[in-house]
Amino acid sequence: MSRSFTIKVPCTSSNIGPGFDVVGLSLSLYLTLRVKVDASADNAAPTLAYTGTGASDAPLDPYKNLTTRTALYVLRSNGVSHFPRGVSIDVHNQVPFGRGLGSSGAAVVAGLLLGNTLGNLGLSKDRLLDHALMIERHPDNVTAALMGGFVGSYLLELSPEDREAKDVPLSEVLPEYPPDAGEGWGANPPSPPRGIGHYIRFGWAPEIKVIAIIPHFEVSTAKARGVLPDTYSKSDLIFNLQRLAVLTTALTRSPPDPYLIFQAMQDKVHQPYRKGLIPALPQILASVTPASHPGLLGICLSGAGPTILALATDNQQKIADTICDQFKIEGITCDVEFLQVTNDGAVVVDGDEQ
Repeated sequence: MSRSFTIKVPCTSSNIGPGFDVVGLSLSLYLTLRVKVDASADNAAPTLAYTGTGASDAPLDPYKNLTTRTALYVLRSNGVSHFPRGVSIDVHNQVPFGRGLGSSGAAVVAGLLLGNTLGNLGLSKDRLLDHALMIERHPDNVTAALMGGFVGSYLLELSPEDREAKDVPLSEVLPEYPPDAGEGWGANPPSPPRGIGHYIRFGWAPEIKVIAIIPHFEVSTAKARGVLPDTYSKSDLIFNLQRLAVLTTALTRSPPDPYLIFQAMQDKVHQPYRKGLIPALPQILASVTPASHPGLLGICLSGAGPTILALATDNQQKIADTICDQFKIEGITCDVEFLQVTNDGAVVVDGDEQ
């Protein structure tokens, strides 16, 4: 018996100014998996092929690839010990690696849906989120990719036993799979606790468009987190909390208020510490404003960067050109994507969607 299905996962932007590790936004660049299962085929392990962005860097070993490792974790933690025979996966990726657009979160979410579908497990998205948060401990990107839209989320504290579950392929605890990672590695993972992640979907004013300015260099999440301090002043935390409380409502209102949103997207928790990793960041944040560029609503780092996210109602091309010019002064070229907020999140479609 053979079957086919397609998985589509949107890219995401997290933090959105003051919402460090709290808010995520689902956007219209996609990681797409076209999956075929032929039970009469010889291959016991999935075969992988990649096209699109970063294809040459994607690991094709299913026991070292984040998407298929996640799928196997979902299967095994729900009583299915192996992939079905004859699985072939054609991956097409639009999400740049290491640019702050949730590439690893998209890979994890694709793996959740892959395991759920291959195993006919029937897990809800809420239950899949529990699995995601055993792999990726920051819920903002994975929640936005899985659920869609503009979401706020938090993670419950795990018990010491859950935190030390070594058979779970934790992307931050085990950033590199061991050389001998294979079919027997992580054979008996624990089932994740229920309800460890919670989220709420905010509104999004239809007039607000998203511009992603993507510089041609990478910033690893680990490096970007490494420059952050261990403690913050009370005044800086209050600064961010005040603005985040305003921002999540301000972005829902029509027509959008440029002054309110621009001020509410200021941040003192992560962007000031990451400016050394991203040339031109201070100049961009200081010089591109609603006063200088009518139509602009707000500007921030996307995730850990280096992508710059600008929210606007119009004048998008001029805003993008100005930011690209600032990077060009530093000898850095950029790609620009004009994106939409997507509300469906990750989906599975029967058949080979074109």
